[in-house]
Amino acid sequence: MDGLLSELHQCRLMVLFICVLCIGSPFQFGFHISVVSSPSKFVKAFTNQTVLQRYGSPATDETLTLLWSLTVSIFSIGGLLGSMGSGSLIRRYGKCRCMRWNNVFTLGSSLITGFSRMSGSFEMTLVGRFLCGISTGVGMNVCLLYLGEISPKKLRGLTNTICPIFGIIGKLSGLIFGLREALGSESRWPLLMALSGVTAILQLATFPFFPDTPTDLMMVKKDKEGCLKAMKKLWGDRDHQSEIEDLINEQNARKNTKVLSVLELILDRSLRRQLCILSFLMITLQFCGVNAIYFYAYDVFQQAGFPKDRIPYIAIGTGCCEMLGALTCCFLIEKVGRKALLLTAFVVMGGALVLLTVTLAFQDTYHWLPYCSTVLVFCFILFYGIGPAGVIISLSIEILTQAARPSGFVLSSSLNWSALYITGLIFPFMVKSMGHFCFLLFLGFILASSIFLCLFLPETKGKSVIEITEEFNQISCRRICCRGAVENTPRELIMCTKF
Repeated sequence: MDGLLSELHQCRLMVLFICVLCIGSPFQFGFHISVVSSPSKFVKAFTNQTVLQRYGSPATDETLTLLWSLTVSIFSIGGLLGSMGSGSLIRRYGKCRCMRWNNVFTLGSSLITGFSRMSGSFEMTLVGRFLCGISTGVGMNVCLLYLGEISPKKLRGLTNTICPIFGIIGKLSGLIFGLREALGSESRWPLLMALSGVTAILQLATFPFFPDTPTDLMMVKKDKEGCLKAMKKLWGDRDHQSEIEDLINEQNARKNTKVLSVLELILDRSLRRQLCILSFLMITLQFCGVNAIYFYAYDVFQQAGFPKDRIPYIAIGTGCCEMLGALTCCFLIEKVGRKALLLTAFVVMGGALVLLTVTLAFQDTYHWLPYCSTVLVFCFILFYGIGPAGVIISLSIEILTQAARPSGFVLSSSLNWSALYITGLIFPFMVKSMGHFCFLLFLGFILASSIFLCLFLPETKGKSVIEITEEFNQISCRRICCRGAVENTPRELIMCTKF
C-alpha cells in the first residue's frame, strides 16, 4: 500500500491528467444516464404544456410516453453515432484537437438543453440530449486512448479503472443534484440537464497545460527526447529506460503497419481473437443484469418497509456501493490480476441473481425475505463495481495494439451503446412478461461470458502490449498445432469419446 501511494505521488501530474480526462466523457456518460430519472414528471408536464399551447389540446398518454422514451433513448443513439465516427476523426485530426472541439460541442449541447424551457420548445431538449450523446460517444473513445498511453506498465490497471469510477461519480452526481432539495424541481430542471457544460469548460481550461502522450511522441512524431521528457513530467524524474524499450519494440513491430480502419481490423485474422473477446466484454457489461437490479431496487426497498420519500436517498446508497466496489478494484487489480478478479465477480454476481430470484418469488411468505433481497441487491452492485465495471475497461485497452486501438474502440463502444439502447428498449417488455424471472436470462449471459473468458482470455497483468499479443498468438498456434496433430494421427489411434 505504501509503495502504491509513493508511486502515485511520483506520478502526481499523471493523476491530475487522468482526472481532467475523466471529468469529461466518463463523468458525462454516468451523469446523463441517471439525471433523467428525477425530473421525468416535470419534463413530461412541460412537453404536455407545450403541445397544449401549440395545438389547443393536450397530448395523449401514448404520445407523451413516446416523446419521453425518445428523450431518454436519444442520448444512446447520439452516443452510438459519435462512437462510430470517432475513429476517422481521431485518425484525421489527432486526439488533442478532437478532445478540444468535442468540449466545445458539449458546451453547445448543454446550452440548447438549458434554454429549452425558456424557449417553450421540448424539441430543444431532444436535440440537446442527442448532441450530448454524440460528444460523449466521441469523447469516451478519445479518453480511453489517452488512458492507455499516459500510464506506466505497473500502474496501467489502476489507471484504467479510474475511468469507470468517474462514470459512477457521474451517476451519483445526477442522483444527488436531481433531489428536490437541489435542482430536481419544476423551475430548475433545465439547469440540471445542462450541468455537464461545467465539466466541458473545466476541461477546456486545463487541458493545454498537459504534455502529449509518450506513445504519440515516440511513434507518431518520432521524438525520443520529447518522449523521455513527457515520461519524466508524467511519471516522475527517474529511470524510464524499460518503458522506452517497450515503445521501441512496439514501434519496430509495427514499422510496416498502418493504423487499421474498422474494416481492416475486422478482416485481420491475427486480431480476431482479441476482437471477439472485446465484443463479449462489452455485451456482458450491459447484459449482466445491473440495469435490471437498479430497476427492481425501488420495489425491493419499498417491500422492505422503507418510506417512499426516503427511497431516492437509498438509491444514492446503491451508487455509493458501486463506487466502493470500483475503488476496491483499483487496489486489487494489480495484485489479483484482471482475469481472476473478473471471473470471481461473475461467480458472486451469478449467485446473487439466483438467490434474488428466489427471495423475490417468496418475499410475501416470510417477513424477513425482503431484507435478504436488499442485501443481495447491494452485494450484486458491489461486485459489479469490483468486476465488470472496473476490469473490462482496462482489458479493452490492454489487449489491442496501438495500430488497432482507435478502430477497436469504435467497434467496442458501438456495441456498448447499442446494447444500452436495446436494454432500455426491451427491458420493460421483459419485466412485464417474465417478472423477476428475467434475472435468469442475465444469469445465462454471465455464465456464457465466464466460460468464454476462462478459455480464451490470457492474464494481462504486468505485461506489455507486445507480450500480450504474443500470448494471443501462442494460443492460436497451440490450437492449430493440436488440430494438425489430430489430423495427422492414424484413424485407429484416435479414441472415440461419443456416448
